[in-house]
Amino acid sequence: MKNSIHMLASVDGGQMNSFIITTEGGAVIVIDGGENNDAANLIGHLKDLTGKEIPHIDAWILSHPHADHICAFLQVMETMPSAVTVGKVYWNFPSADFIAGLQPWKDESPARFYRDLPLFADKLVTVTRTDTFDAGEAHFECLYSPNPEITENVCNNSSLVLMMTLGGKKTLWLGDAGEEEGDRILALCGDPSVLKADYVQMAHHGQCGVKKDFYEAVSPVGCFWNTPKFLWENDAGLGYNTHGWKTIEVQDWMAELGVKEHYVMMNGDQSVEW
Repeated sequence: MKNSIHMLASVDGGQMNSFIITTEGGAVIVIDGGENNDAANLIGHLKDLTGKEIPHIDAWILSHPHADHICAFLQVMETMPSAVTVGKVYWNFPSADFIAGLQPWKDESPARFYRDLPLFADKLVTVTRTDTFDAGEAHFECLYSPNPEITENVCNNSSLVLMMTLGGKKTLWLGDAGEEEGDRILALCGDPSVLKADYVQMAHHGQCGVKKDFYEAVSPVGCFWNTPKFLWENDAGLGYNTHGWKTIEVQDWMAELGVKEHYVMMNGDQSVEW
């Protein structure tokens, strides 16, 4: 295998987050995985990439407990646990009660995760800010983990933010981090140059995530937009740029920053190798 990042497209055109990372030494890393109905597609890609009928995942990283990020993982654990083997599961979630008390809409995924804990508790590794860990040649540094002081947009703002160094390139994984989390990270870093990365996974599917000054600090060469067509075009049914999402504004930010490489989920599976 090569050092690579593969962003998988949603099977139904919806919003979700699913990445597979491979290393030259043969390590396999999954970030999130998507919705329930993305689980089988994820397994199929793992089989193709590894050439194994039962792929091994060295590290499965869960960014935060929203359905479009963790339900594929839960679906695998619940219904097809023998389809893969998993080394470690890296996570740090607020309690289900904390999220339910502050989140304005109902999402059963956090409660489902905690209900399923016995299925994978022996694999869990809790990651907190400044922690580091390795999966093969991939080195991860945690720049942010959930902080109960942030009570706005609470589940998205509990996203693990990780800097990955692999094969001489850096990739910043932002999950669904919102403005408040982005501001907190900038304040904690002190020197914004520590956020500089070759690639960035765009926060919250490229809209209503971190602010422009955060992306200015990252100054990436390429962006992974885990963004379906309707969201990329800011279209909830009335045409291009007729809704309230900020995706097009964020696209303009990245153009102003001179970013040339854009990998967009609406165009299907996207891959980068080096």
